[in-house]
Amino acid sequence: MASRSNCFYCREDLSGKKFVRKDEKQVCVRCFDKFCANTCTECRCTISTDSKELHHKGKYWHSDCFRCAKCYKNLAKESFTSKDDRILCGTCSSREDAPRCHGCYKPILPGTENVEYKGNSWHDECFKCYQCQKPIGNKSFITKNNNVYCSPCHEKKFAKQCACCKKPITTGGVNYQDQPWHSECFVCSSCRKPLAGTRFTSHEEKVYCVDCYKSTVAKKCSGCQNPITGFGKATNVVNYEGGSWHDYCFNCKKCSLNLADKRFVAHSGHIYCSDCSKKL
Repeated sequence: MASRSNCFYCREDLSGKKFVRKDEKQVCVRCFDKFCANTCTECRCTISTDSKELHHKGKYWHSDCFRCAKCYKNLAKESFTSKDDRILCGTCSSREDAPRCHGCYKPILPGTENVEYKGNSWHDECFKCYQCQKPIGNKSFITKNNNVYCSPCHEKKFAKQCACCKKPITTGGVNYQDQPWHSECFVCSSCRKPLAGTRFTSHEEKVYCVDCYKSTVAKKCSGCQNPITGFGKATNVVNYEGGSWHDYCFNCKKCSLNLADKRFVAHSGHIYCSDCSKKL
């Protein structure tokens, strides 16, 4: 401060008075505020000599006006970043750069537990089952129509129900008469042997393995006493007066002529061809 000097603008004697040196010029406080002071970028008011001034990239602020553009936290003594001509605190800057949760659409901050699936990200607590709304966590899940389901809810909502035990069929299974069955539920009605991948038949809405059908269900041929089934060689059946025969067993009692498509005569519980019946 010079002992004898004058303000560059008003020429007032500055001896013993407070002044500001601006571009090698001495300026009184009043003229400095009027002609030289910077304008605050935030409030658009003059930053007087009585105010603390902050500057960044050619812009100026009152220290009280230097705030985060999003949360308005004062950054005069805090670290900050600039983005698109805005001043941001570290937290808000991280929020802007962080990916958005596909569930709540809020930012997923660094260090936060999250789930990534098919190019999208979720907070760990936002990655929920569409049905029960419980977080999936580290459990298995299945997607359906762009929605995520935990395994139990997916089974309950979409899996086929076994016609026997009524529980969901998650893998494999057997289809019979347009109904789904667990392989382990599709069993012989008599011996309970699994029938998946084996030969079987049905009788009165029940299913039987070949052996049980022959022994417990099939009619016995009145000729050979063996069961009459549809297994093996194609066989026609002859029914007469409560008895049943394989067509190849329906023979004349005396000459063994096959009578499946011929006239015959019944006598004393046996059948005879026309010629043999005349000799009785």
